Amino acid sequence: METIQLVEVNHELLEGMGSFCLRSKQTSKGYINKNKWLHNSFEEGLTYVKLLENKKTVGFIEYIEAEFSSRVVHANNYLVIHCLWVSSTGKGYGTKLITKCLEDAKRLNKHGVVVVSNSDTSWAASKEIFLKRNFSVVDKAPYGFELLVYKFDDKPDPYFPIDWEERLAHYNNLTIIRTFQCPYVQIATENIVEGATKLGINVDIIDMKGREELMRLSPTPYGIFSAVYKGQLITFHRMTVHSVIKSLKELN
Repeated sequence: METIQLVEVNHELLEGMGSFCLRSKQTSKGYINKNKWLHNSFEEGLTYVKLLENKKTVGFIEYIEAEFSSRVVHANNYLVIHCLWVSSTGKGYGTKLITKCLEDAKRLNKHGVVVVSNSDTSWAASKEIFLKRNFSVVDKAPYGFELLVYKFDDKPDPYFPIDWEERLAHYNNLTIIRTFQCPYVQIATENIVEGATKLGINVDIIDMKGREELMRLSPTPYGIFSAVYKGQLITFHRMTVHSVIKSLKELN
């Protein structure tokens, strides 16, 4: 008989269970940085829930109050979902995890829940499962980003900033803007640096220290990783070294 269990990870459980992504490389910088980031974010109210089936992780969700989130969105008094992953579709895993988030939002007297989606990459949540759960698209941003919301009452909609082009213009040198909310940020960084080094291009790295800096500096709603060169967005997700070299050559 299958047993389904939702486990809310805390400091103690994280030491034993660890985070899910990149779990096969627990000695890697990315995995270590992610777990450090989780410990710090628990202090800010972050919720990290694993869905277990027969003691095996088959899904997880991560969310936090908008005022502390890693997404570039104005959403005061909303919860923001950072990540949602399930091992397979059609089993109700995603619904269980989203329902948990909605229940927490209602318990905390929030206006609702928001999530930033992007159909062009697996690094950001896909919107389909949220639309099925009665979320609505309320805003869009360049590079395929959409903002979805589930509201409990008639409060103002959350929204994206609109100064994306101005943000990009600040960066002429090849610059990586990042946080460690995702463990794959380290790999993405290393690939950018390796590709740039082969072309003799120096790389500046900005490690954002908090929400205020993220909201001011990030050139996309995704927030946690961007590479910009000569005022152009190279990527907001991991690229192969070959793709990095190709993209940089096109701008030289």
